Amino acid sequence: MINMQVRGETGDIVVNGSSRLDWMNALQHVDADKHPFLGSLLPFADTMFNSRQTVKLRQEVADQSARELLGHDATAEIERLCLQVEGESHL
Repeated sequence: MINMQVRGETGDIVVNGSSRLDWMNALQHVDADKHPFLGSLLPFADTMFNSRQTVKLRQEVADQSARELLGHDATAEIERLCLQVEGESHL
């Protein structure tokens, strides 16, 4: 499972996501050419997105095929956390 968090520039956790992504059942099936940000997620490694990248990530999860793979709760959580990163500095 992959946990989602928003962290500050010093690494402190600002917000913990409430949804977790199941890599085995969803993310390993993501088309990395079509969804490069989702396709870059690994179950046992940290992946960070800056505010410019979260805009692209939100575009990926808006795609119907990504929504079907991830489910409504995880998609809504990703969008919420991305918007928080985009709306504040140094996250």
